[in-house]
Amino acid sequence: MNKSPAPISPVIPLIIAMIAISFAPILVRFSDAPVSVQGMYRMLFTVILMLPFGIKPLKATRSITGKDWMLLGLAGFFLALHFLLWMASLNYTSIASSTIILSLEPVFVMIGAYFVFKDRMSKLALVGLAIAIAGAFCVGSGDIGMSGTAFKGDLLSLLGTVAVAVNMLIAKRILTRVSSYLYSLVVFAVAFVCFAVYNLSLGYELTAYPGTEWLLFLLLAIVPTVFGHMIFNWLLQYVKPTTISMSVFAEPVGASILGIFIFQEMVSAFQLLGGAFIILGLLLYLRTEYSVTSGAKAEAA
Repeated sequence: MNKSPAPISPVIPLIIAMIAISFAPILVRFSDAPVSVQGMYRMLFTVILMLPFGIKPLKATRSITGKDWMLLGLAGFFLALHFLLWMASLNYTSIASSTIILSLEPVFVMIGAYFVFKDRMSKLALVGLAIAIAGAFCVGSGDIGMSGTAFKGDLLSLLGTVAVAVNMLIAKRILTRVSSYLYSLVVFAVAFVCFAVYNLSLGYELTAYPGTEWLLFLLLAIVPTVFGHMIFNWLLQYVKPTTISMSVFAEPVGASILGIFIFQEMVSAFQLLGGAFIILGLLLYLRTEYSVTSGAKAEAA
């Protein structure tokens, strides 16, 4: 089935989303609040911003089965875990290393899809997988030489990437039965609850923050979430998924450039080499994905 034409040129929202997601690590770094508090308000404000546009879709909650509610709950938990681990990584490692490792998400999704959905992997996809993993080791080994805390941050980013990959695998299963808007709204709400329970259990301060912190919480919801990931979700109606996956590569590039100018975090040779390997590996994988999708469309025509 062909994609329906977009009401405006997809290039404009695509560029906006690519720029928006690059600001996520910058905003996290600027905040002095615990990362779990940042994550909680990021989810809360995103849900509040989404609600006015979802009166009609909310009626569809009546048709969601108990099994799907359980899957939505798991997806929300793993999304919260992703944000907690990845945002925490920025306290230990550089913005470049954290976002480069985060770009491994398609690799973990591919591995998970092989075991969960029995999706077959071509030889080229396996080569891409090996190259991307080698790139991650390159980034990590360079950070070990810099400091032990940097490597700890790399591990947190890696674990956060695994968590978001699990979230994506659940989404792949449930989005055939639940709309993308409803899925996002419920998952964000569950993630907010998970963060709230976590923060309350650790006794973190939840309200006594200066105005600048509240502005950062709101910007985390508006910029990388609404103008970033939600635009990507909307664009899936009009462009190939491969296009969106390619665009996500802009995050480590854009975030690293912003990190250089704002925090004077220079990119090391290991980060450049590892990042190049990861992007090359993912490009090989996405090429096989595009070939499979094109072949399936040709057979269906």
